[in-house]
Amino acid sequence: MVSNQASSAETVPVNKARKTAKQKAEAITAFEMTLLLQAIKFRYNYDFSNYSLGSLTRQINNCLNKYKLKNISELIPKILHEKGFFTLFLREMSVTVTEMFRDPEVFNTLRDTVLSDLKKHAHINIWHAGCATGEEVYSLAIMLKEEGLLSRCQIYATDFNNHSIDIAEQGIYKAEKIKGFTENYQLANGKASFADYYQAKHSYAKMSDSLKEHITFAHHDLIKDSCFAKMHLIVCRNVLIYFNKNLQNHVLSLFQQSLHQGGYLLLGDKESLEFTDQKDNFLVVAKAQRIYQRNS
Repeated sequence: MVSNQASSAETVPVNKARKTAKQKAEAITAFEMTLLLQAIKFRYNYDFSNYSLGSLTRQINNCLNKYKLKNISELIPKILHEKGFFTLFLREMSVTVTEMFRDPEVFNTLRDTVLSDLKKHAHINIWHAGCATGEEVYSLAIMLKEEGLLSRCQIYATDFNNHSIDIAEQGIYKAEKIKGFTENYQLANGKASFADYYQAKHSYAKMSDSLKEHITFAHHDLIKDSCFAKMHLIVCRNVLIYFNKNLQNHVLSLFQQSLHQGGYLLLGDKESLEFTDQKDNFLVVAKAQRIYQRNS
């Protein structure tokens, strides 16, 4: 008969061995991740080293599953040597979950506070950073049009993903999404019919060219590129959540430098200036909607 004490003693080295094996596996994955990021920066000059580790890991695992790869080591040679694969990889790394008038209350507050103040300017510069496939850019253009401001606006819509920029510039979306877009528009107190702003054809809807006339779509990497001309409003929603603290502070500093004194910044609902280096450089306009104003 084996005593409980002996059984317990035998369990300790087994658990220790399992823990050691897990630690080794995690160390290997971390090493592979480092090699991957170095390879991407060396080959394509894209720097993902300051992305949130959790976000980076999720996106890379999604990529591994999609292309049926066992580990990161199998991903590296495809990125380095397989023509066109890095473009596909960037699509996986760029989160493009968005919709027209997403979070209607944000647009309501933006209309009542920011846009009413911008009316005092003869010319208005707006930067939509991380615009993804463009749905929110067109939402903003519609609202500016309804407030009589679009004709004096220049909107710069940027993203680091060229594929997303191409979609945004075309302004063509699946017709099945229009119902949801229309509901959001109505909840945002739209002043016309949402159907006035697109042309439906077959299973797609194309945004009106009159909206595009005031939008410049361009590639821009928040990690390494500089600012544009001075802005009256910067919109960057649900982008900073994918960056670590250092990169968040870098990007927010870029926004602060890019804004006119008294200019406005709109962030995503899970983002805040509260624990950042830029906290004292902005006033809170609408805390719940994440609208801030640069100190004058």
